[in-house]
Amino acid sequence: MRNFKAGYYINQGTFKSFQPERINKQWILENMELVNLLSQADRQLGRLDMYSEYIPNIDLFISMHIAKEATKSSKIEGTKTNIEDALLDKDDVNQEKRNDWEEVNNYISALNLAVENLKKIPFSSRLIKETHRTLLKGVRGKHKLPGEFRSSQNWIGGASIKDATFIPPSFDSINEYMSDIEKFAHSEEFYFPDLLKIALIHYQFETVHPFLDGNGRVGRLMITLYLVEKGILKKPILYLSDFFERNRTLYYDNLTNVREKDNIVQWFKFFLVGVIETAKNGIETFDGILKLQKEVEGKIQELGSRSSNAGLILNHLFQRPIINAQIAHQITGLSLPSVYKLIKELEDLKIVDEITGGKRGKLFVFNDYLQLFQ
Repeated sequence: MRNFKAGYYINQGTFKSFQPERINKQWILENMELVNLLSQADRQLGRLDMYSEYIPNIDLFISMHIAKEATKSSKIEGTKTNIEDALLDKDDVNQEKRNDWEEVNNYISALNLAVENLKKIPFSSRLIKETHRTLLKGVRGKHKLPGEFRSSQNWIGGASIKDATFIPPSFDSINEYMSDIEKFAHSEEFYFPDLLKIALIHYQFETVHPFLDGNGRVGRLMITLYLVEKGILKKPILYLSDFFERNRTLYYDNLTNVREKDNIVQWFKFFLVGVIETAKNGIETFDGILKLQKEVEGKIQELGSRSSNAGLILNHLFQRPIINAQIAHQITGLSLPSVYKLIKELEDLKIVDEITGGKRGKLFVFNDYLQLFQ
């Protein structure tokens, strides 16, 4: 990577666009600091991946990880929905927050669909386009070619292209760049460690900026998809958006420094530190889930014959930690008076808390669980 060149600028008349070099080629890893970080990242990912085998009903908890990822990734783009809002039904969301809620829930749908599609579609432009289509469906950006690569010039920063902070490559080269990314992702001719591969793919995707809108969210989502497809993770349980959001300035600076200073090594270091930190946090979260699960299962045993219905409600809460009486009625089949009584007992056991403060339309949250993701 000593002779790495990010790309070059070409004159487009009134502006210059950046044309990155292709990435599907031989890469030689010489930096021992990177090798050490790579080893640590692989080790932490292996520890995290073990939980997908040993935690019962892990899919319950993955839905919460996805909700957290959706809110953090969207927050980078300026959306203000938090994880509690994202878990509400649309009718329970304040009118002024609904646009943001829809964007976050589109992200959840897009990620779920993409993971499902990986069973029949490889990591590819087709998968990325289908994911993008879901992401922009019916929200801001719905008129910006959902599911299609751009056919006009875009830019990043600035009120117009004249004062843009970065101008991606010309639209007529997008298909070539995306084909190059796809070939690199699946190349057996050129070996490169997978974590560095996806770090480079993410950088290249954000530099190419192939869509008119939604590039940041799709680019971050691609990281998880790649790790799942390559079998590095059995389940989608690693998401870097929280790390990127907390280190937003560094995130953008490191991407910019690759383009302006050819400093790909610093980007790799930042990315690997993100993987290490995020994997460690994920392990702590899963440890906290196991501890909390044991604790609340012990508590509901105090309910005697009602503990089995309380268990049904708990299973729901571990997937979606906000509930109302109507949902509890559907889950348990109990009459509404019995449901209200059971929820009151869960309140008394300090498992759920009422959050609306009203007499009607009450919502109850499993706070101890929600806080594990905050």
